[in-house]
Amino acid sequence: MNYIFIDSKDGIEKVGIVENDKLVEFYLDNDSENQLVGNIYRARVINVLQGMEAAFVDIGDIKNAYLDLKSALLQVNRHKKDEINIRDFIKAGQEIIVQVLKEPTESKGAKVTTNITLPGRFIVLTPYSEKISVSRKIQEEDEINRLKIIGEKIKYENIGMIFRTNSKGISENLLADEYFSLIKVFKKIEREKNFLPCPKLLYKEMNLSEKIIRDSFNEKTDKVIVNNKEKYDRFLELEDILFSGLKEKLIYDKDFDIKYNKDISKGLQIALDRKVDLKSGGYIVIDETEALTAIDVNTGKFIGNKNLEDTVVKTNLEAAEEIARQIRLRNLSGIIIIDFIDMKNGEDVALVMKKFEEYLNLDKNKANIVSITKLGLVELTRKKTRNSLYTNFTKTCPVCKGKGKLIDLL
Repeated sequence: MNYIFIDSKDGIEKVGIVENDKLVEFYLDNDSENQLVGNIYRARVINVLQGMEAAFVDIGDIKNAYLDLKSALLQVNRHKKDEINIRDFIKAGQEIIVQVLKEPTESKGAKVTTNITLPGRFIVLTPYSEKISVSRKIQEEDEINRLKIIGEKIKYENIGMIFRTNSKGISENLLADEYFSLIKVFKKIEREKNFLPCPKLLYKEMNLSEKIIRDSFNEKTDKVIVNNKEKYDRFLELEDILFSGLKEKLIYDKDFDIKYNKDISKGLQIALDRKVDLKSGGYIVIDETEALTAIDVNTGKFIGNKNLEDTVVKTNLEAAEEIARQIRLRNLSGIIIIDFIDMKNGEDVALVMKKFEEYLNLDKNKANIVSITKLGLVELTRKKTRNSLYTNFTKTCPVCKGKGKLIDLL
C-alpha cells in the first residue's frame, strides 16, 4: 500500500511517505513556523568577502545567510564567472531580494540565492529566466514537445517556467491557471520589496506537510492519514491548490501514532542504524561524515546457489535498491561514495548501474552519478536542502565527542 501520513502533536510534525508498505521518506519538524527553505526575504548585505566570492546577508534569522557568487548571478553569463568580481554588483549595506535554498545548521547560516523561483504543483515559475524547461523525468518526446508548445503559448512578459513531473498529461487550461496564479504571487512580491522594514519576509513557503502533499500526492497514493483536526480541515480548504481529488483519500484518525505502526517504526529504526541487512543475508554499512557519506556492500551470510559471480551480482542488485531507498529515507546529501562488491564482468556492472539509476529516479531530489573510479567506487552527489535524518534524531555524545570508541592504551 502507498500512503502519506502526517503525525502532528504537541507542536511536532512528523511526515512520511510509505510505498509498498515500506517507509521511503520521513521528515521531522519541531517548529513548522520556523521553516526557512523556499521563503523569500528583503535582505541587507552585511559584508562581502571577495576572497571567497561570497557575501553574508541579514534575513532576520539568528545567523546571517550565505550568498555565493554563483547564487548571486541573475542574467549574467555564468560562463564568464572568472571575469566577474562579486563587489561589482553586491555591496555592503545594499538591500536585495533573496530566497532560502538550504536550512541553517548549528555551525552555518542558511544558504540563499537571488535567483527566485516559485513552485506550484505542475509548474515552477522562474521570473528571472525566459527559458521553458521540462522535468528530466518526463522522457516521452511527444509530451515534452506538447508542454513546450503550451509554455510558449501562455508565456507572459518573458517569465520562464519549469514543467514539473506532475504536469505530464495535464490540460493546457490547468497549467495556464497555475502559471498565472504564480505570476500574481510574484507581482505581489515585487510590490512589497519596496516597502520597509529590512530585513522583511516577503513570501512564506507552504509548511512541511502541505509541501509533501503538493509534491508527492498522486493517483498512486491510496490514502493520506492525518491525526490533527486543524490540519485535516486545512487540507480540505487547500484541495484545489494541492491536488484535485484529495478529499476522497484524506482520512482523519485522531488515534494514529507512528509509534504503533510496525512498518513505520521498523523503517525508522533501520534508517538510524549503521548496518542495514538485506533479505538474502548480505548487508550494507552506511557511515556519515562531515565531508561525505560512505556506503559499503557485503555478501554477509549469503552464499548463493550457482557460483561466486552470480552471488556477487545478486547481492549488488539487492543492495542497489536498498541503497537508493536509504539515501532517500535518510536524506543523505553532498558527496556519496558506494563500494559495491567487485564485479569482473562488464555486463554485470552495466546491469547493476542501470537498476541503481532506476531506483534513484524514484527520488524527487535526484542524485547525479558522477563516475565509477578505477577502484570500482561509485561516486554520486545529491543536493542538500534539509539536515539528514540521523542529524535530526541524534546528538553528539558529551563524553567521546562523536568518536564512538573507547580508547584502550593497554
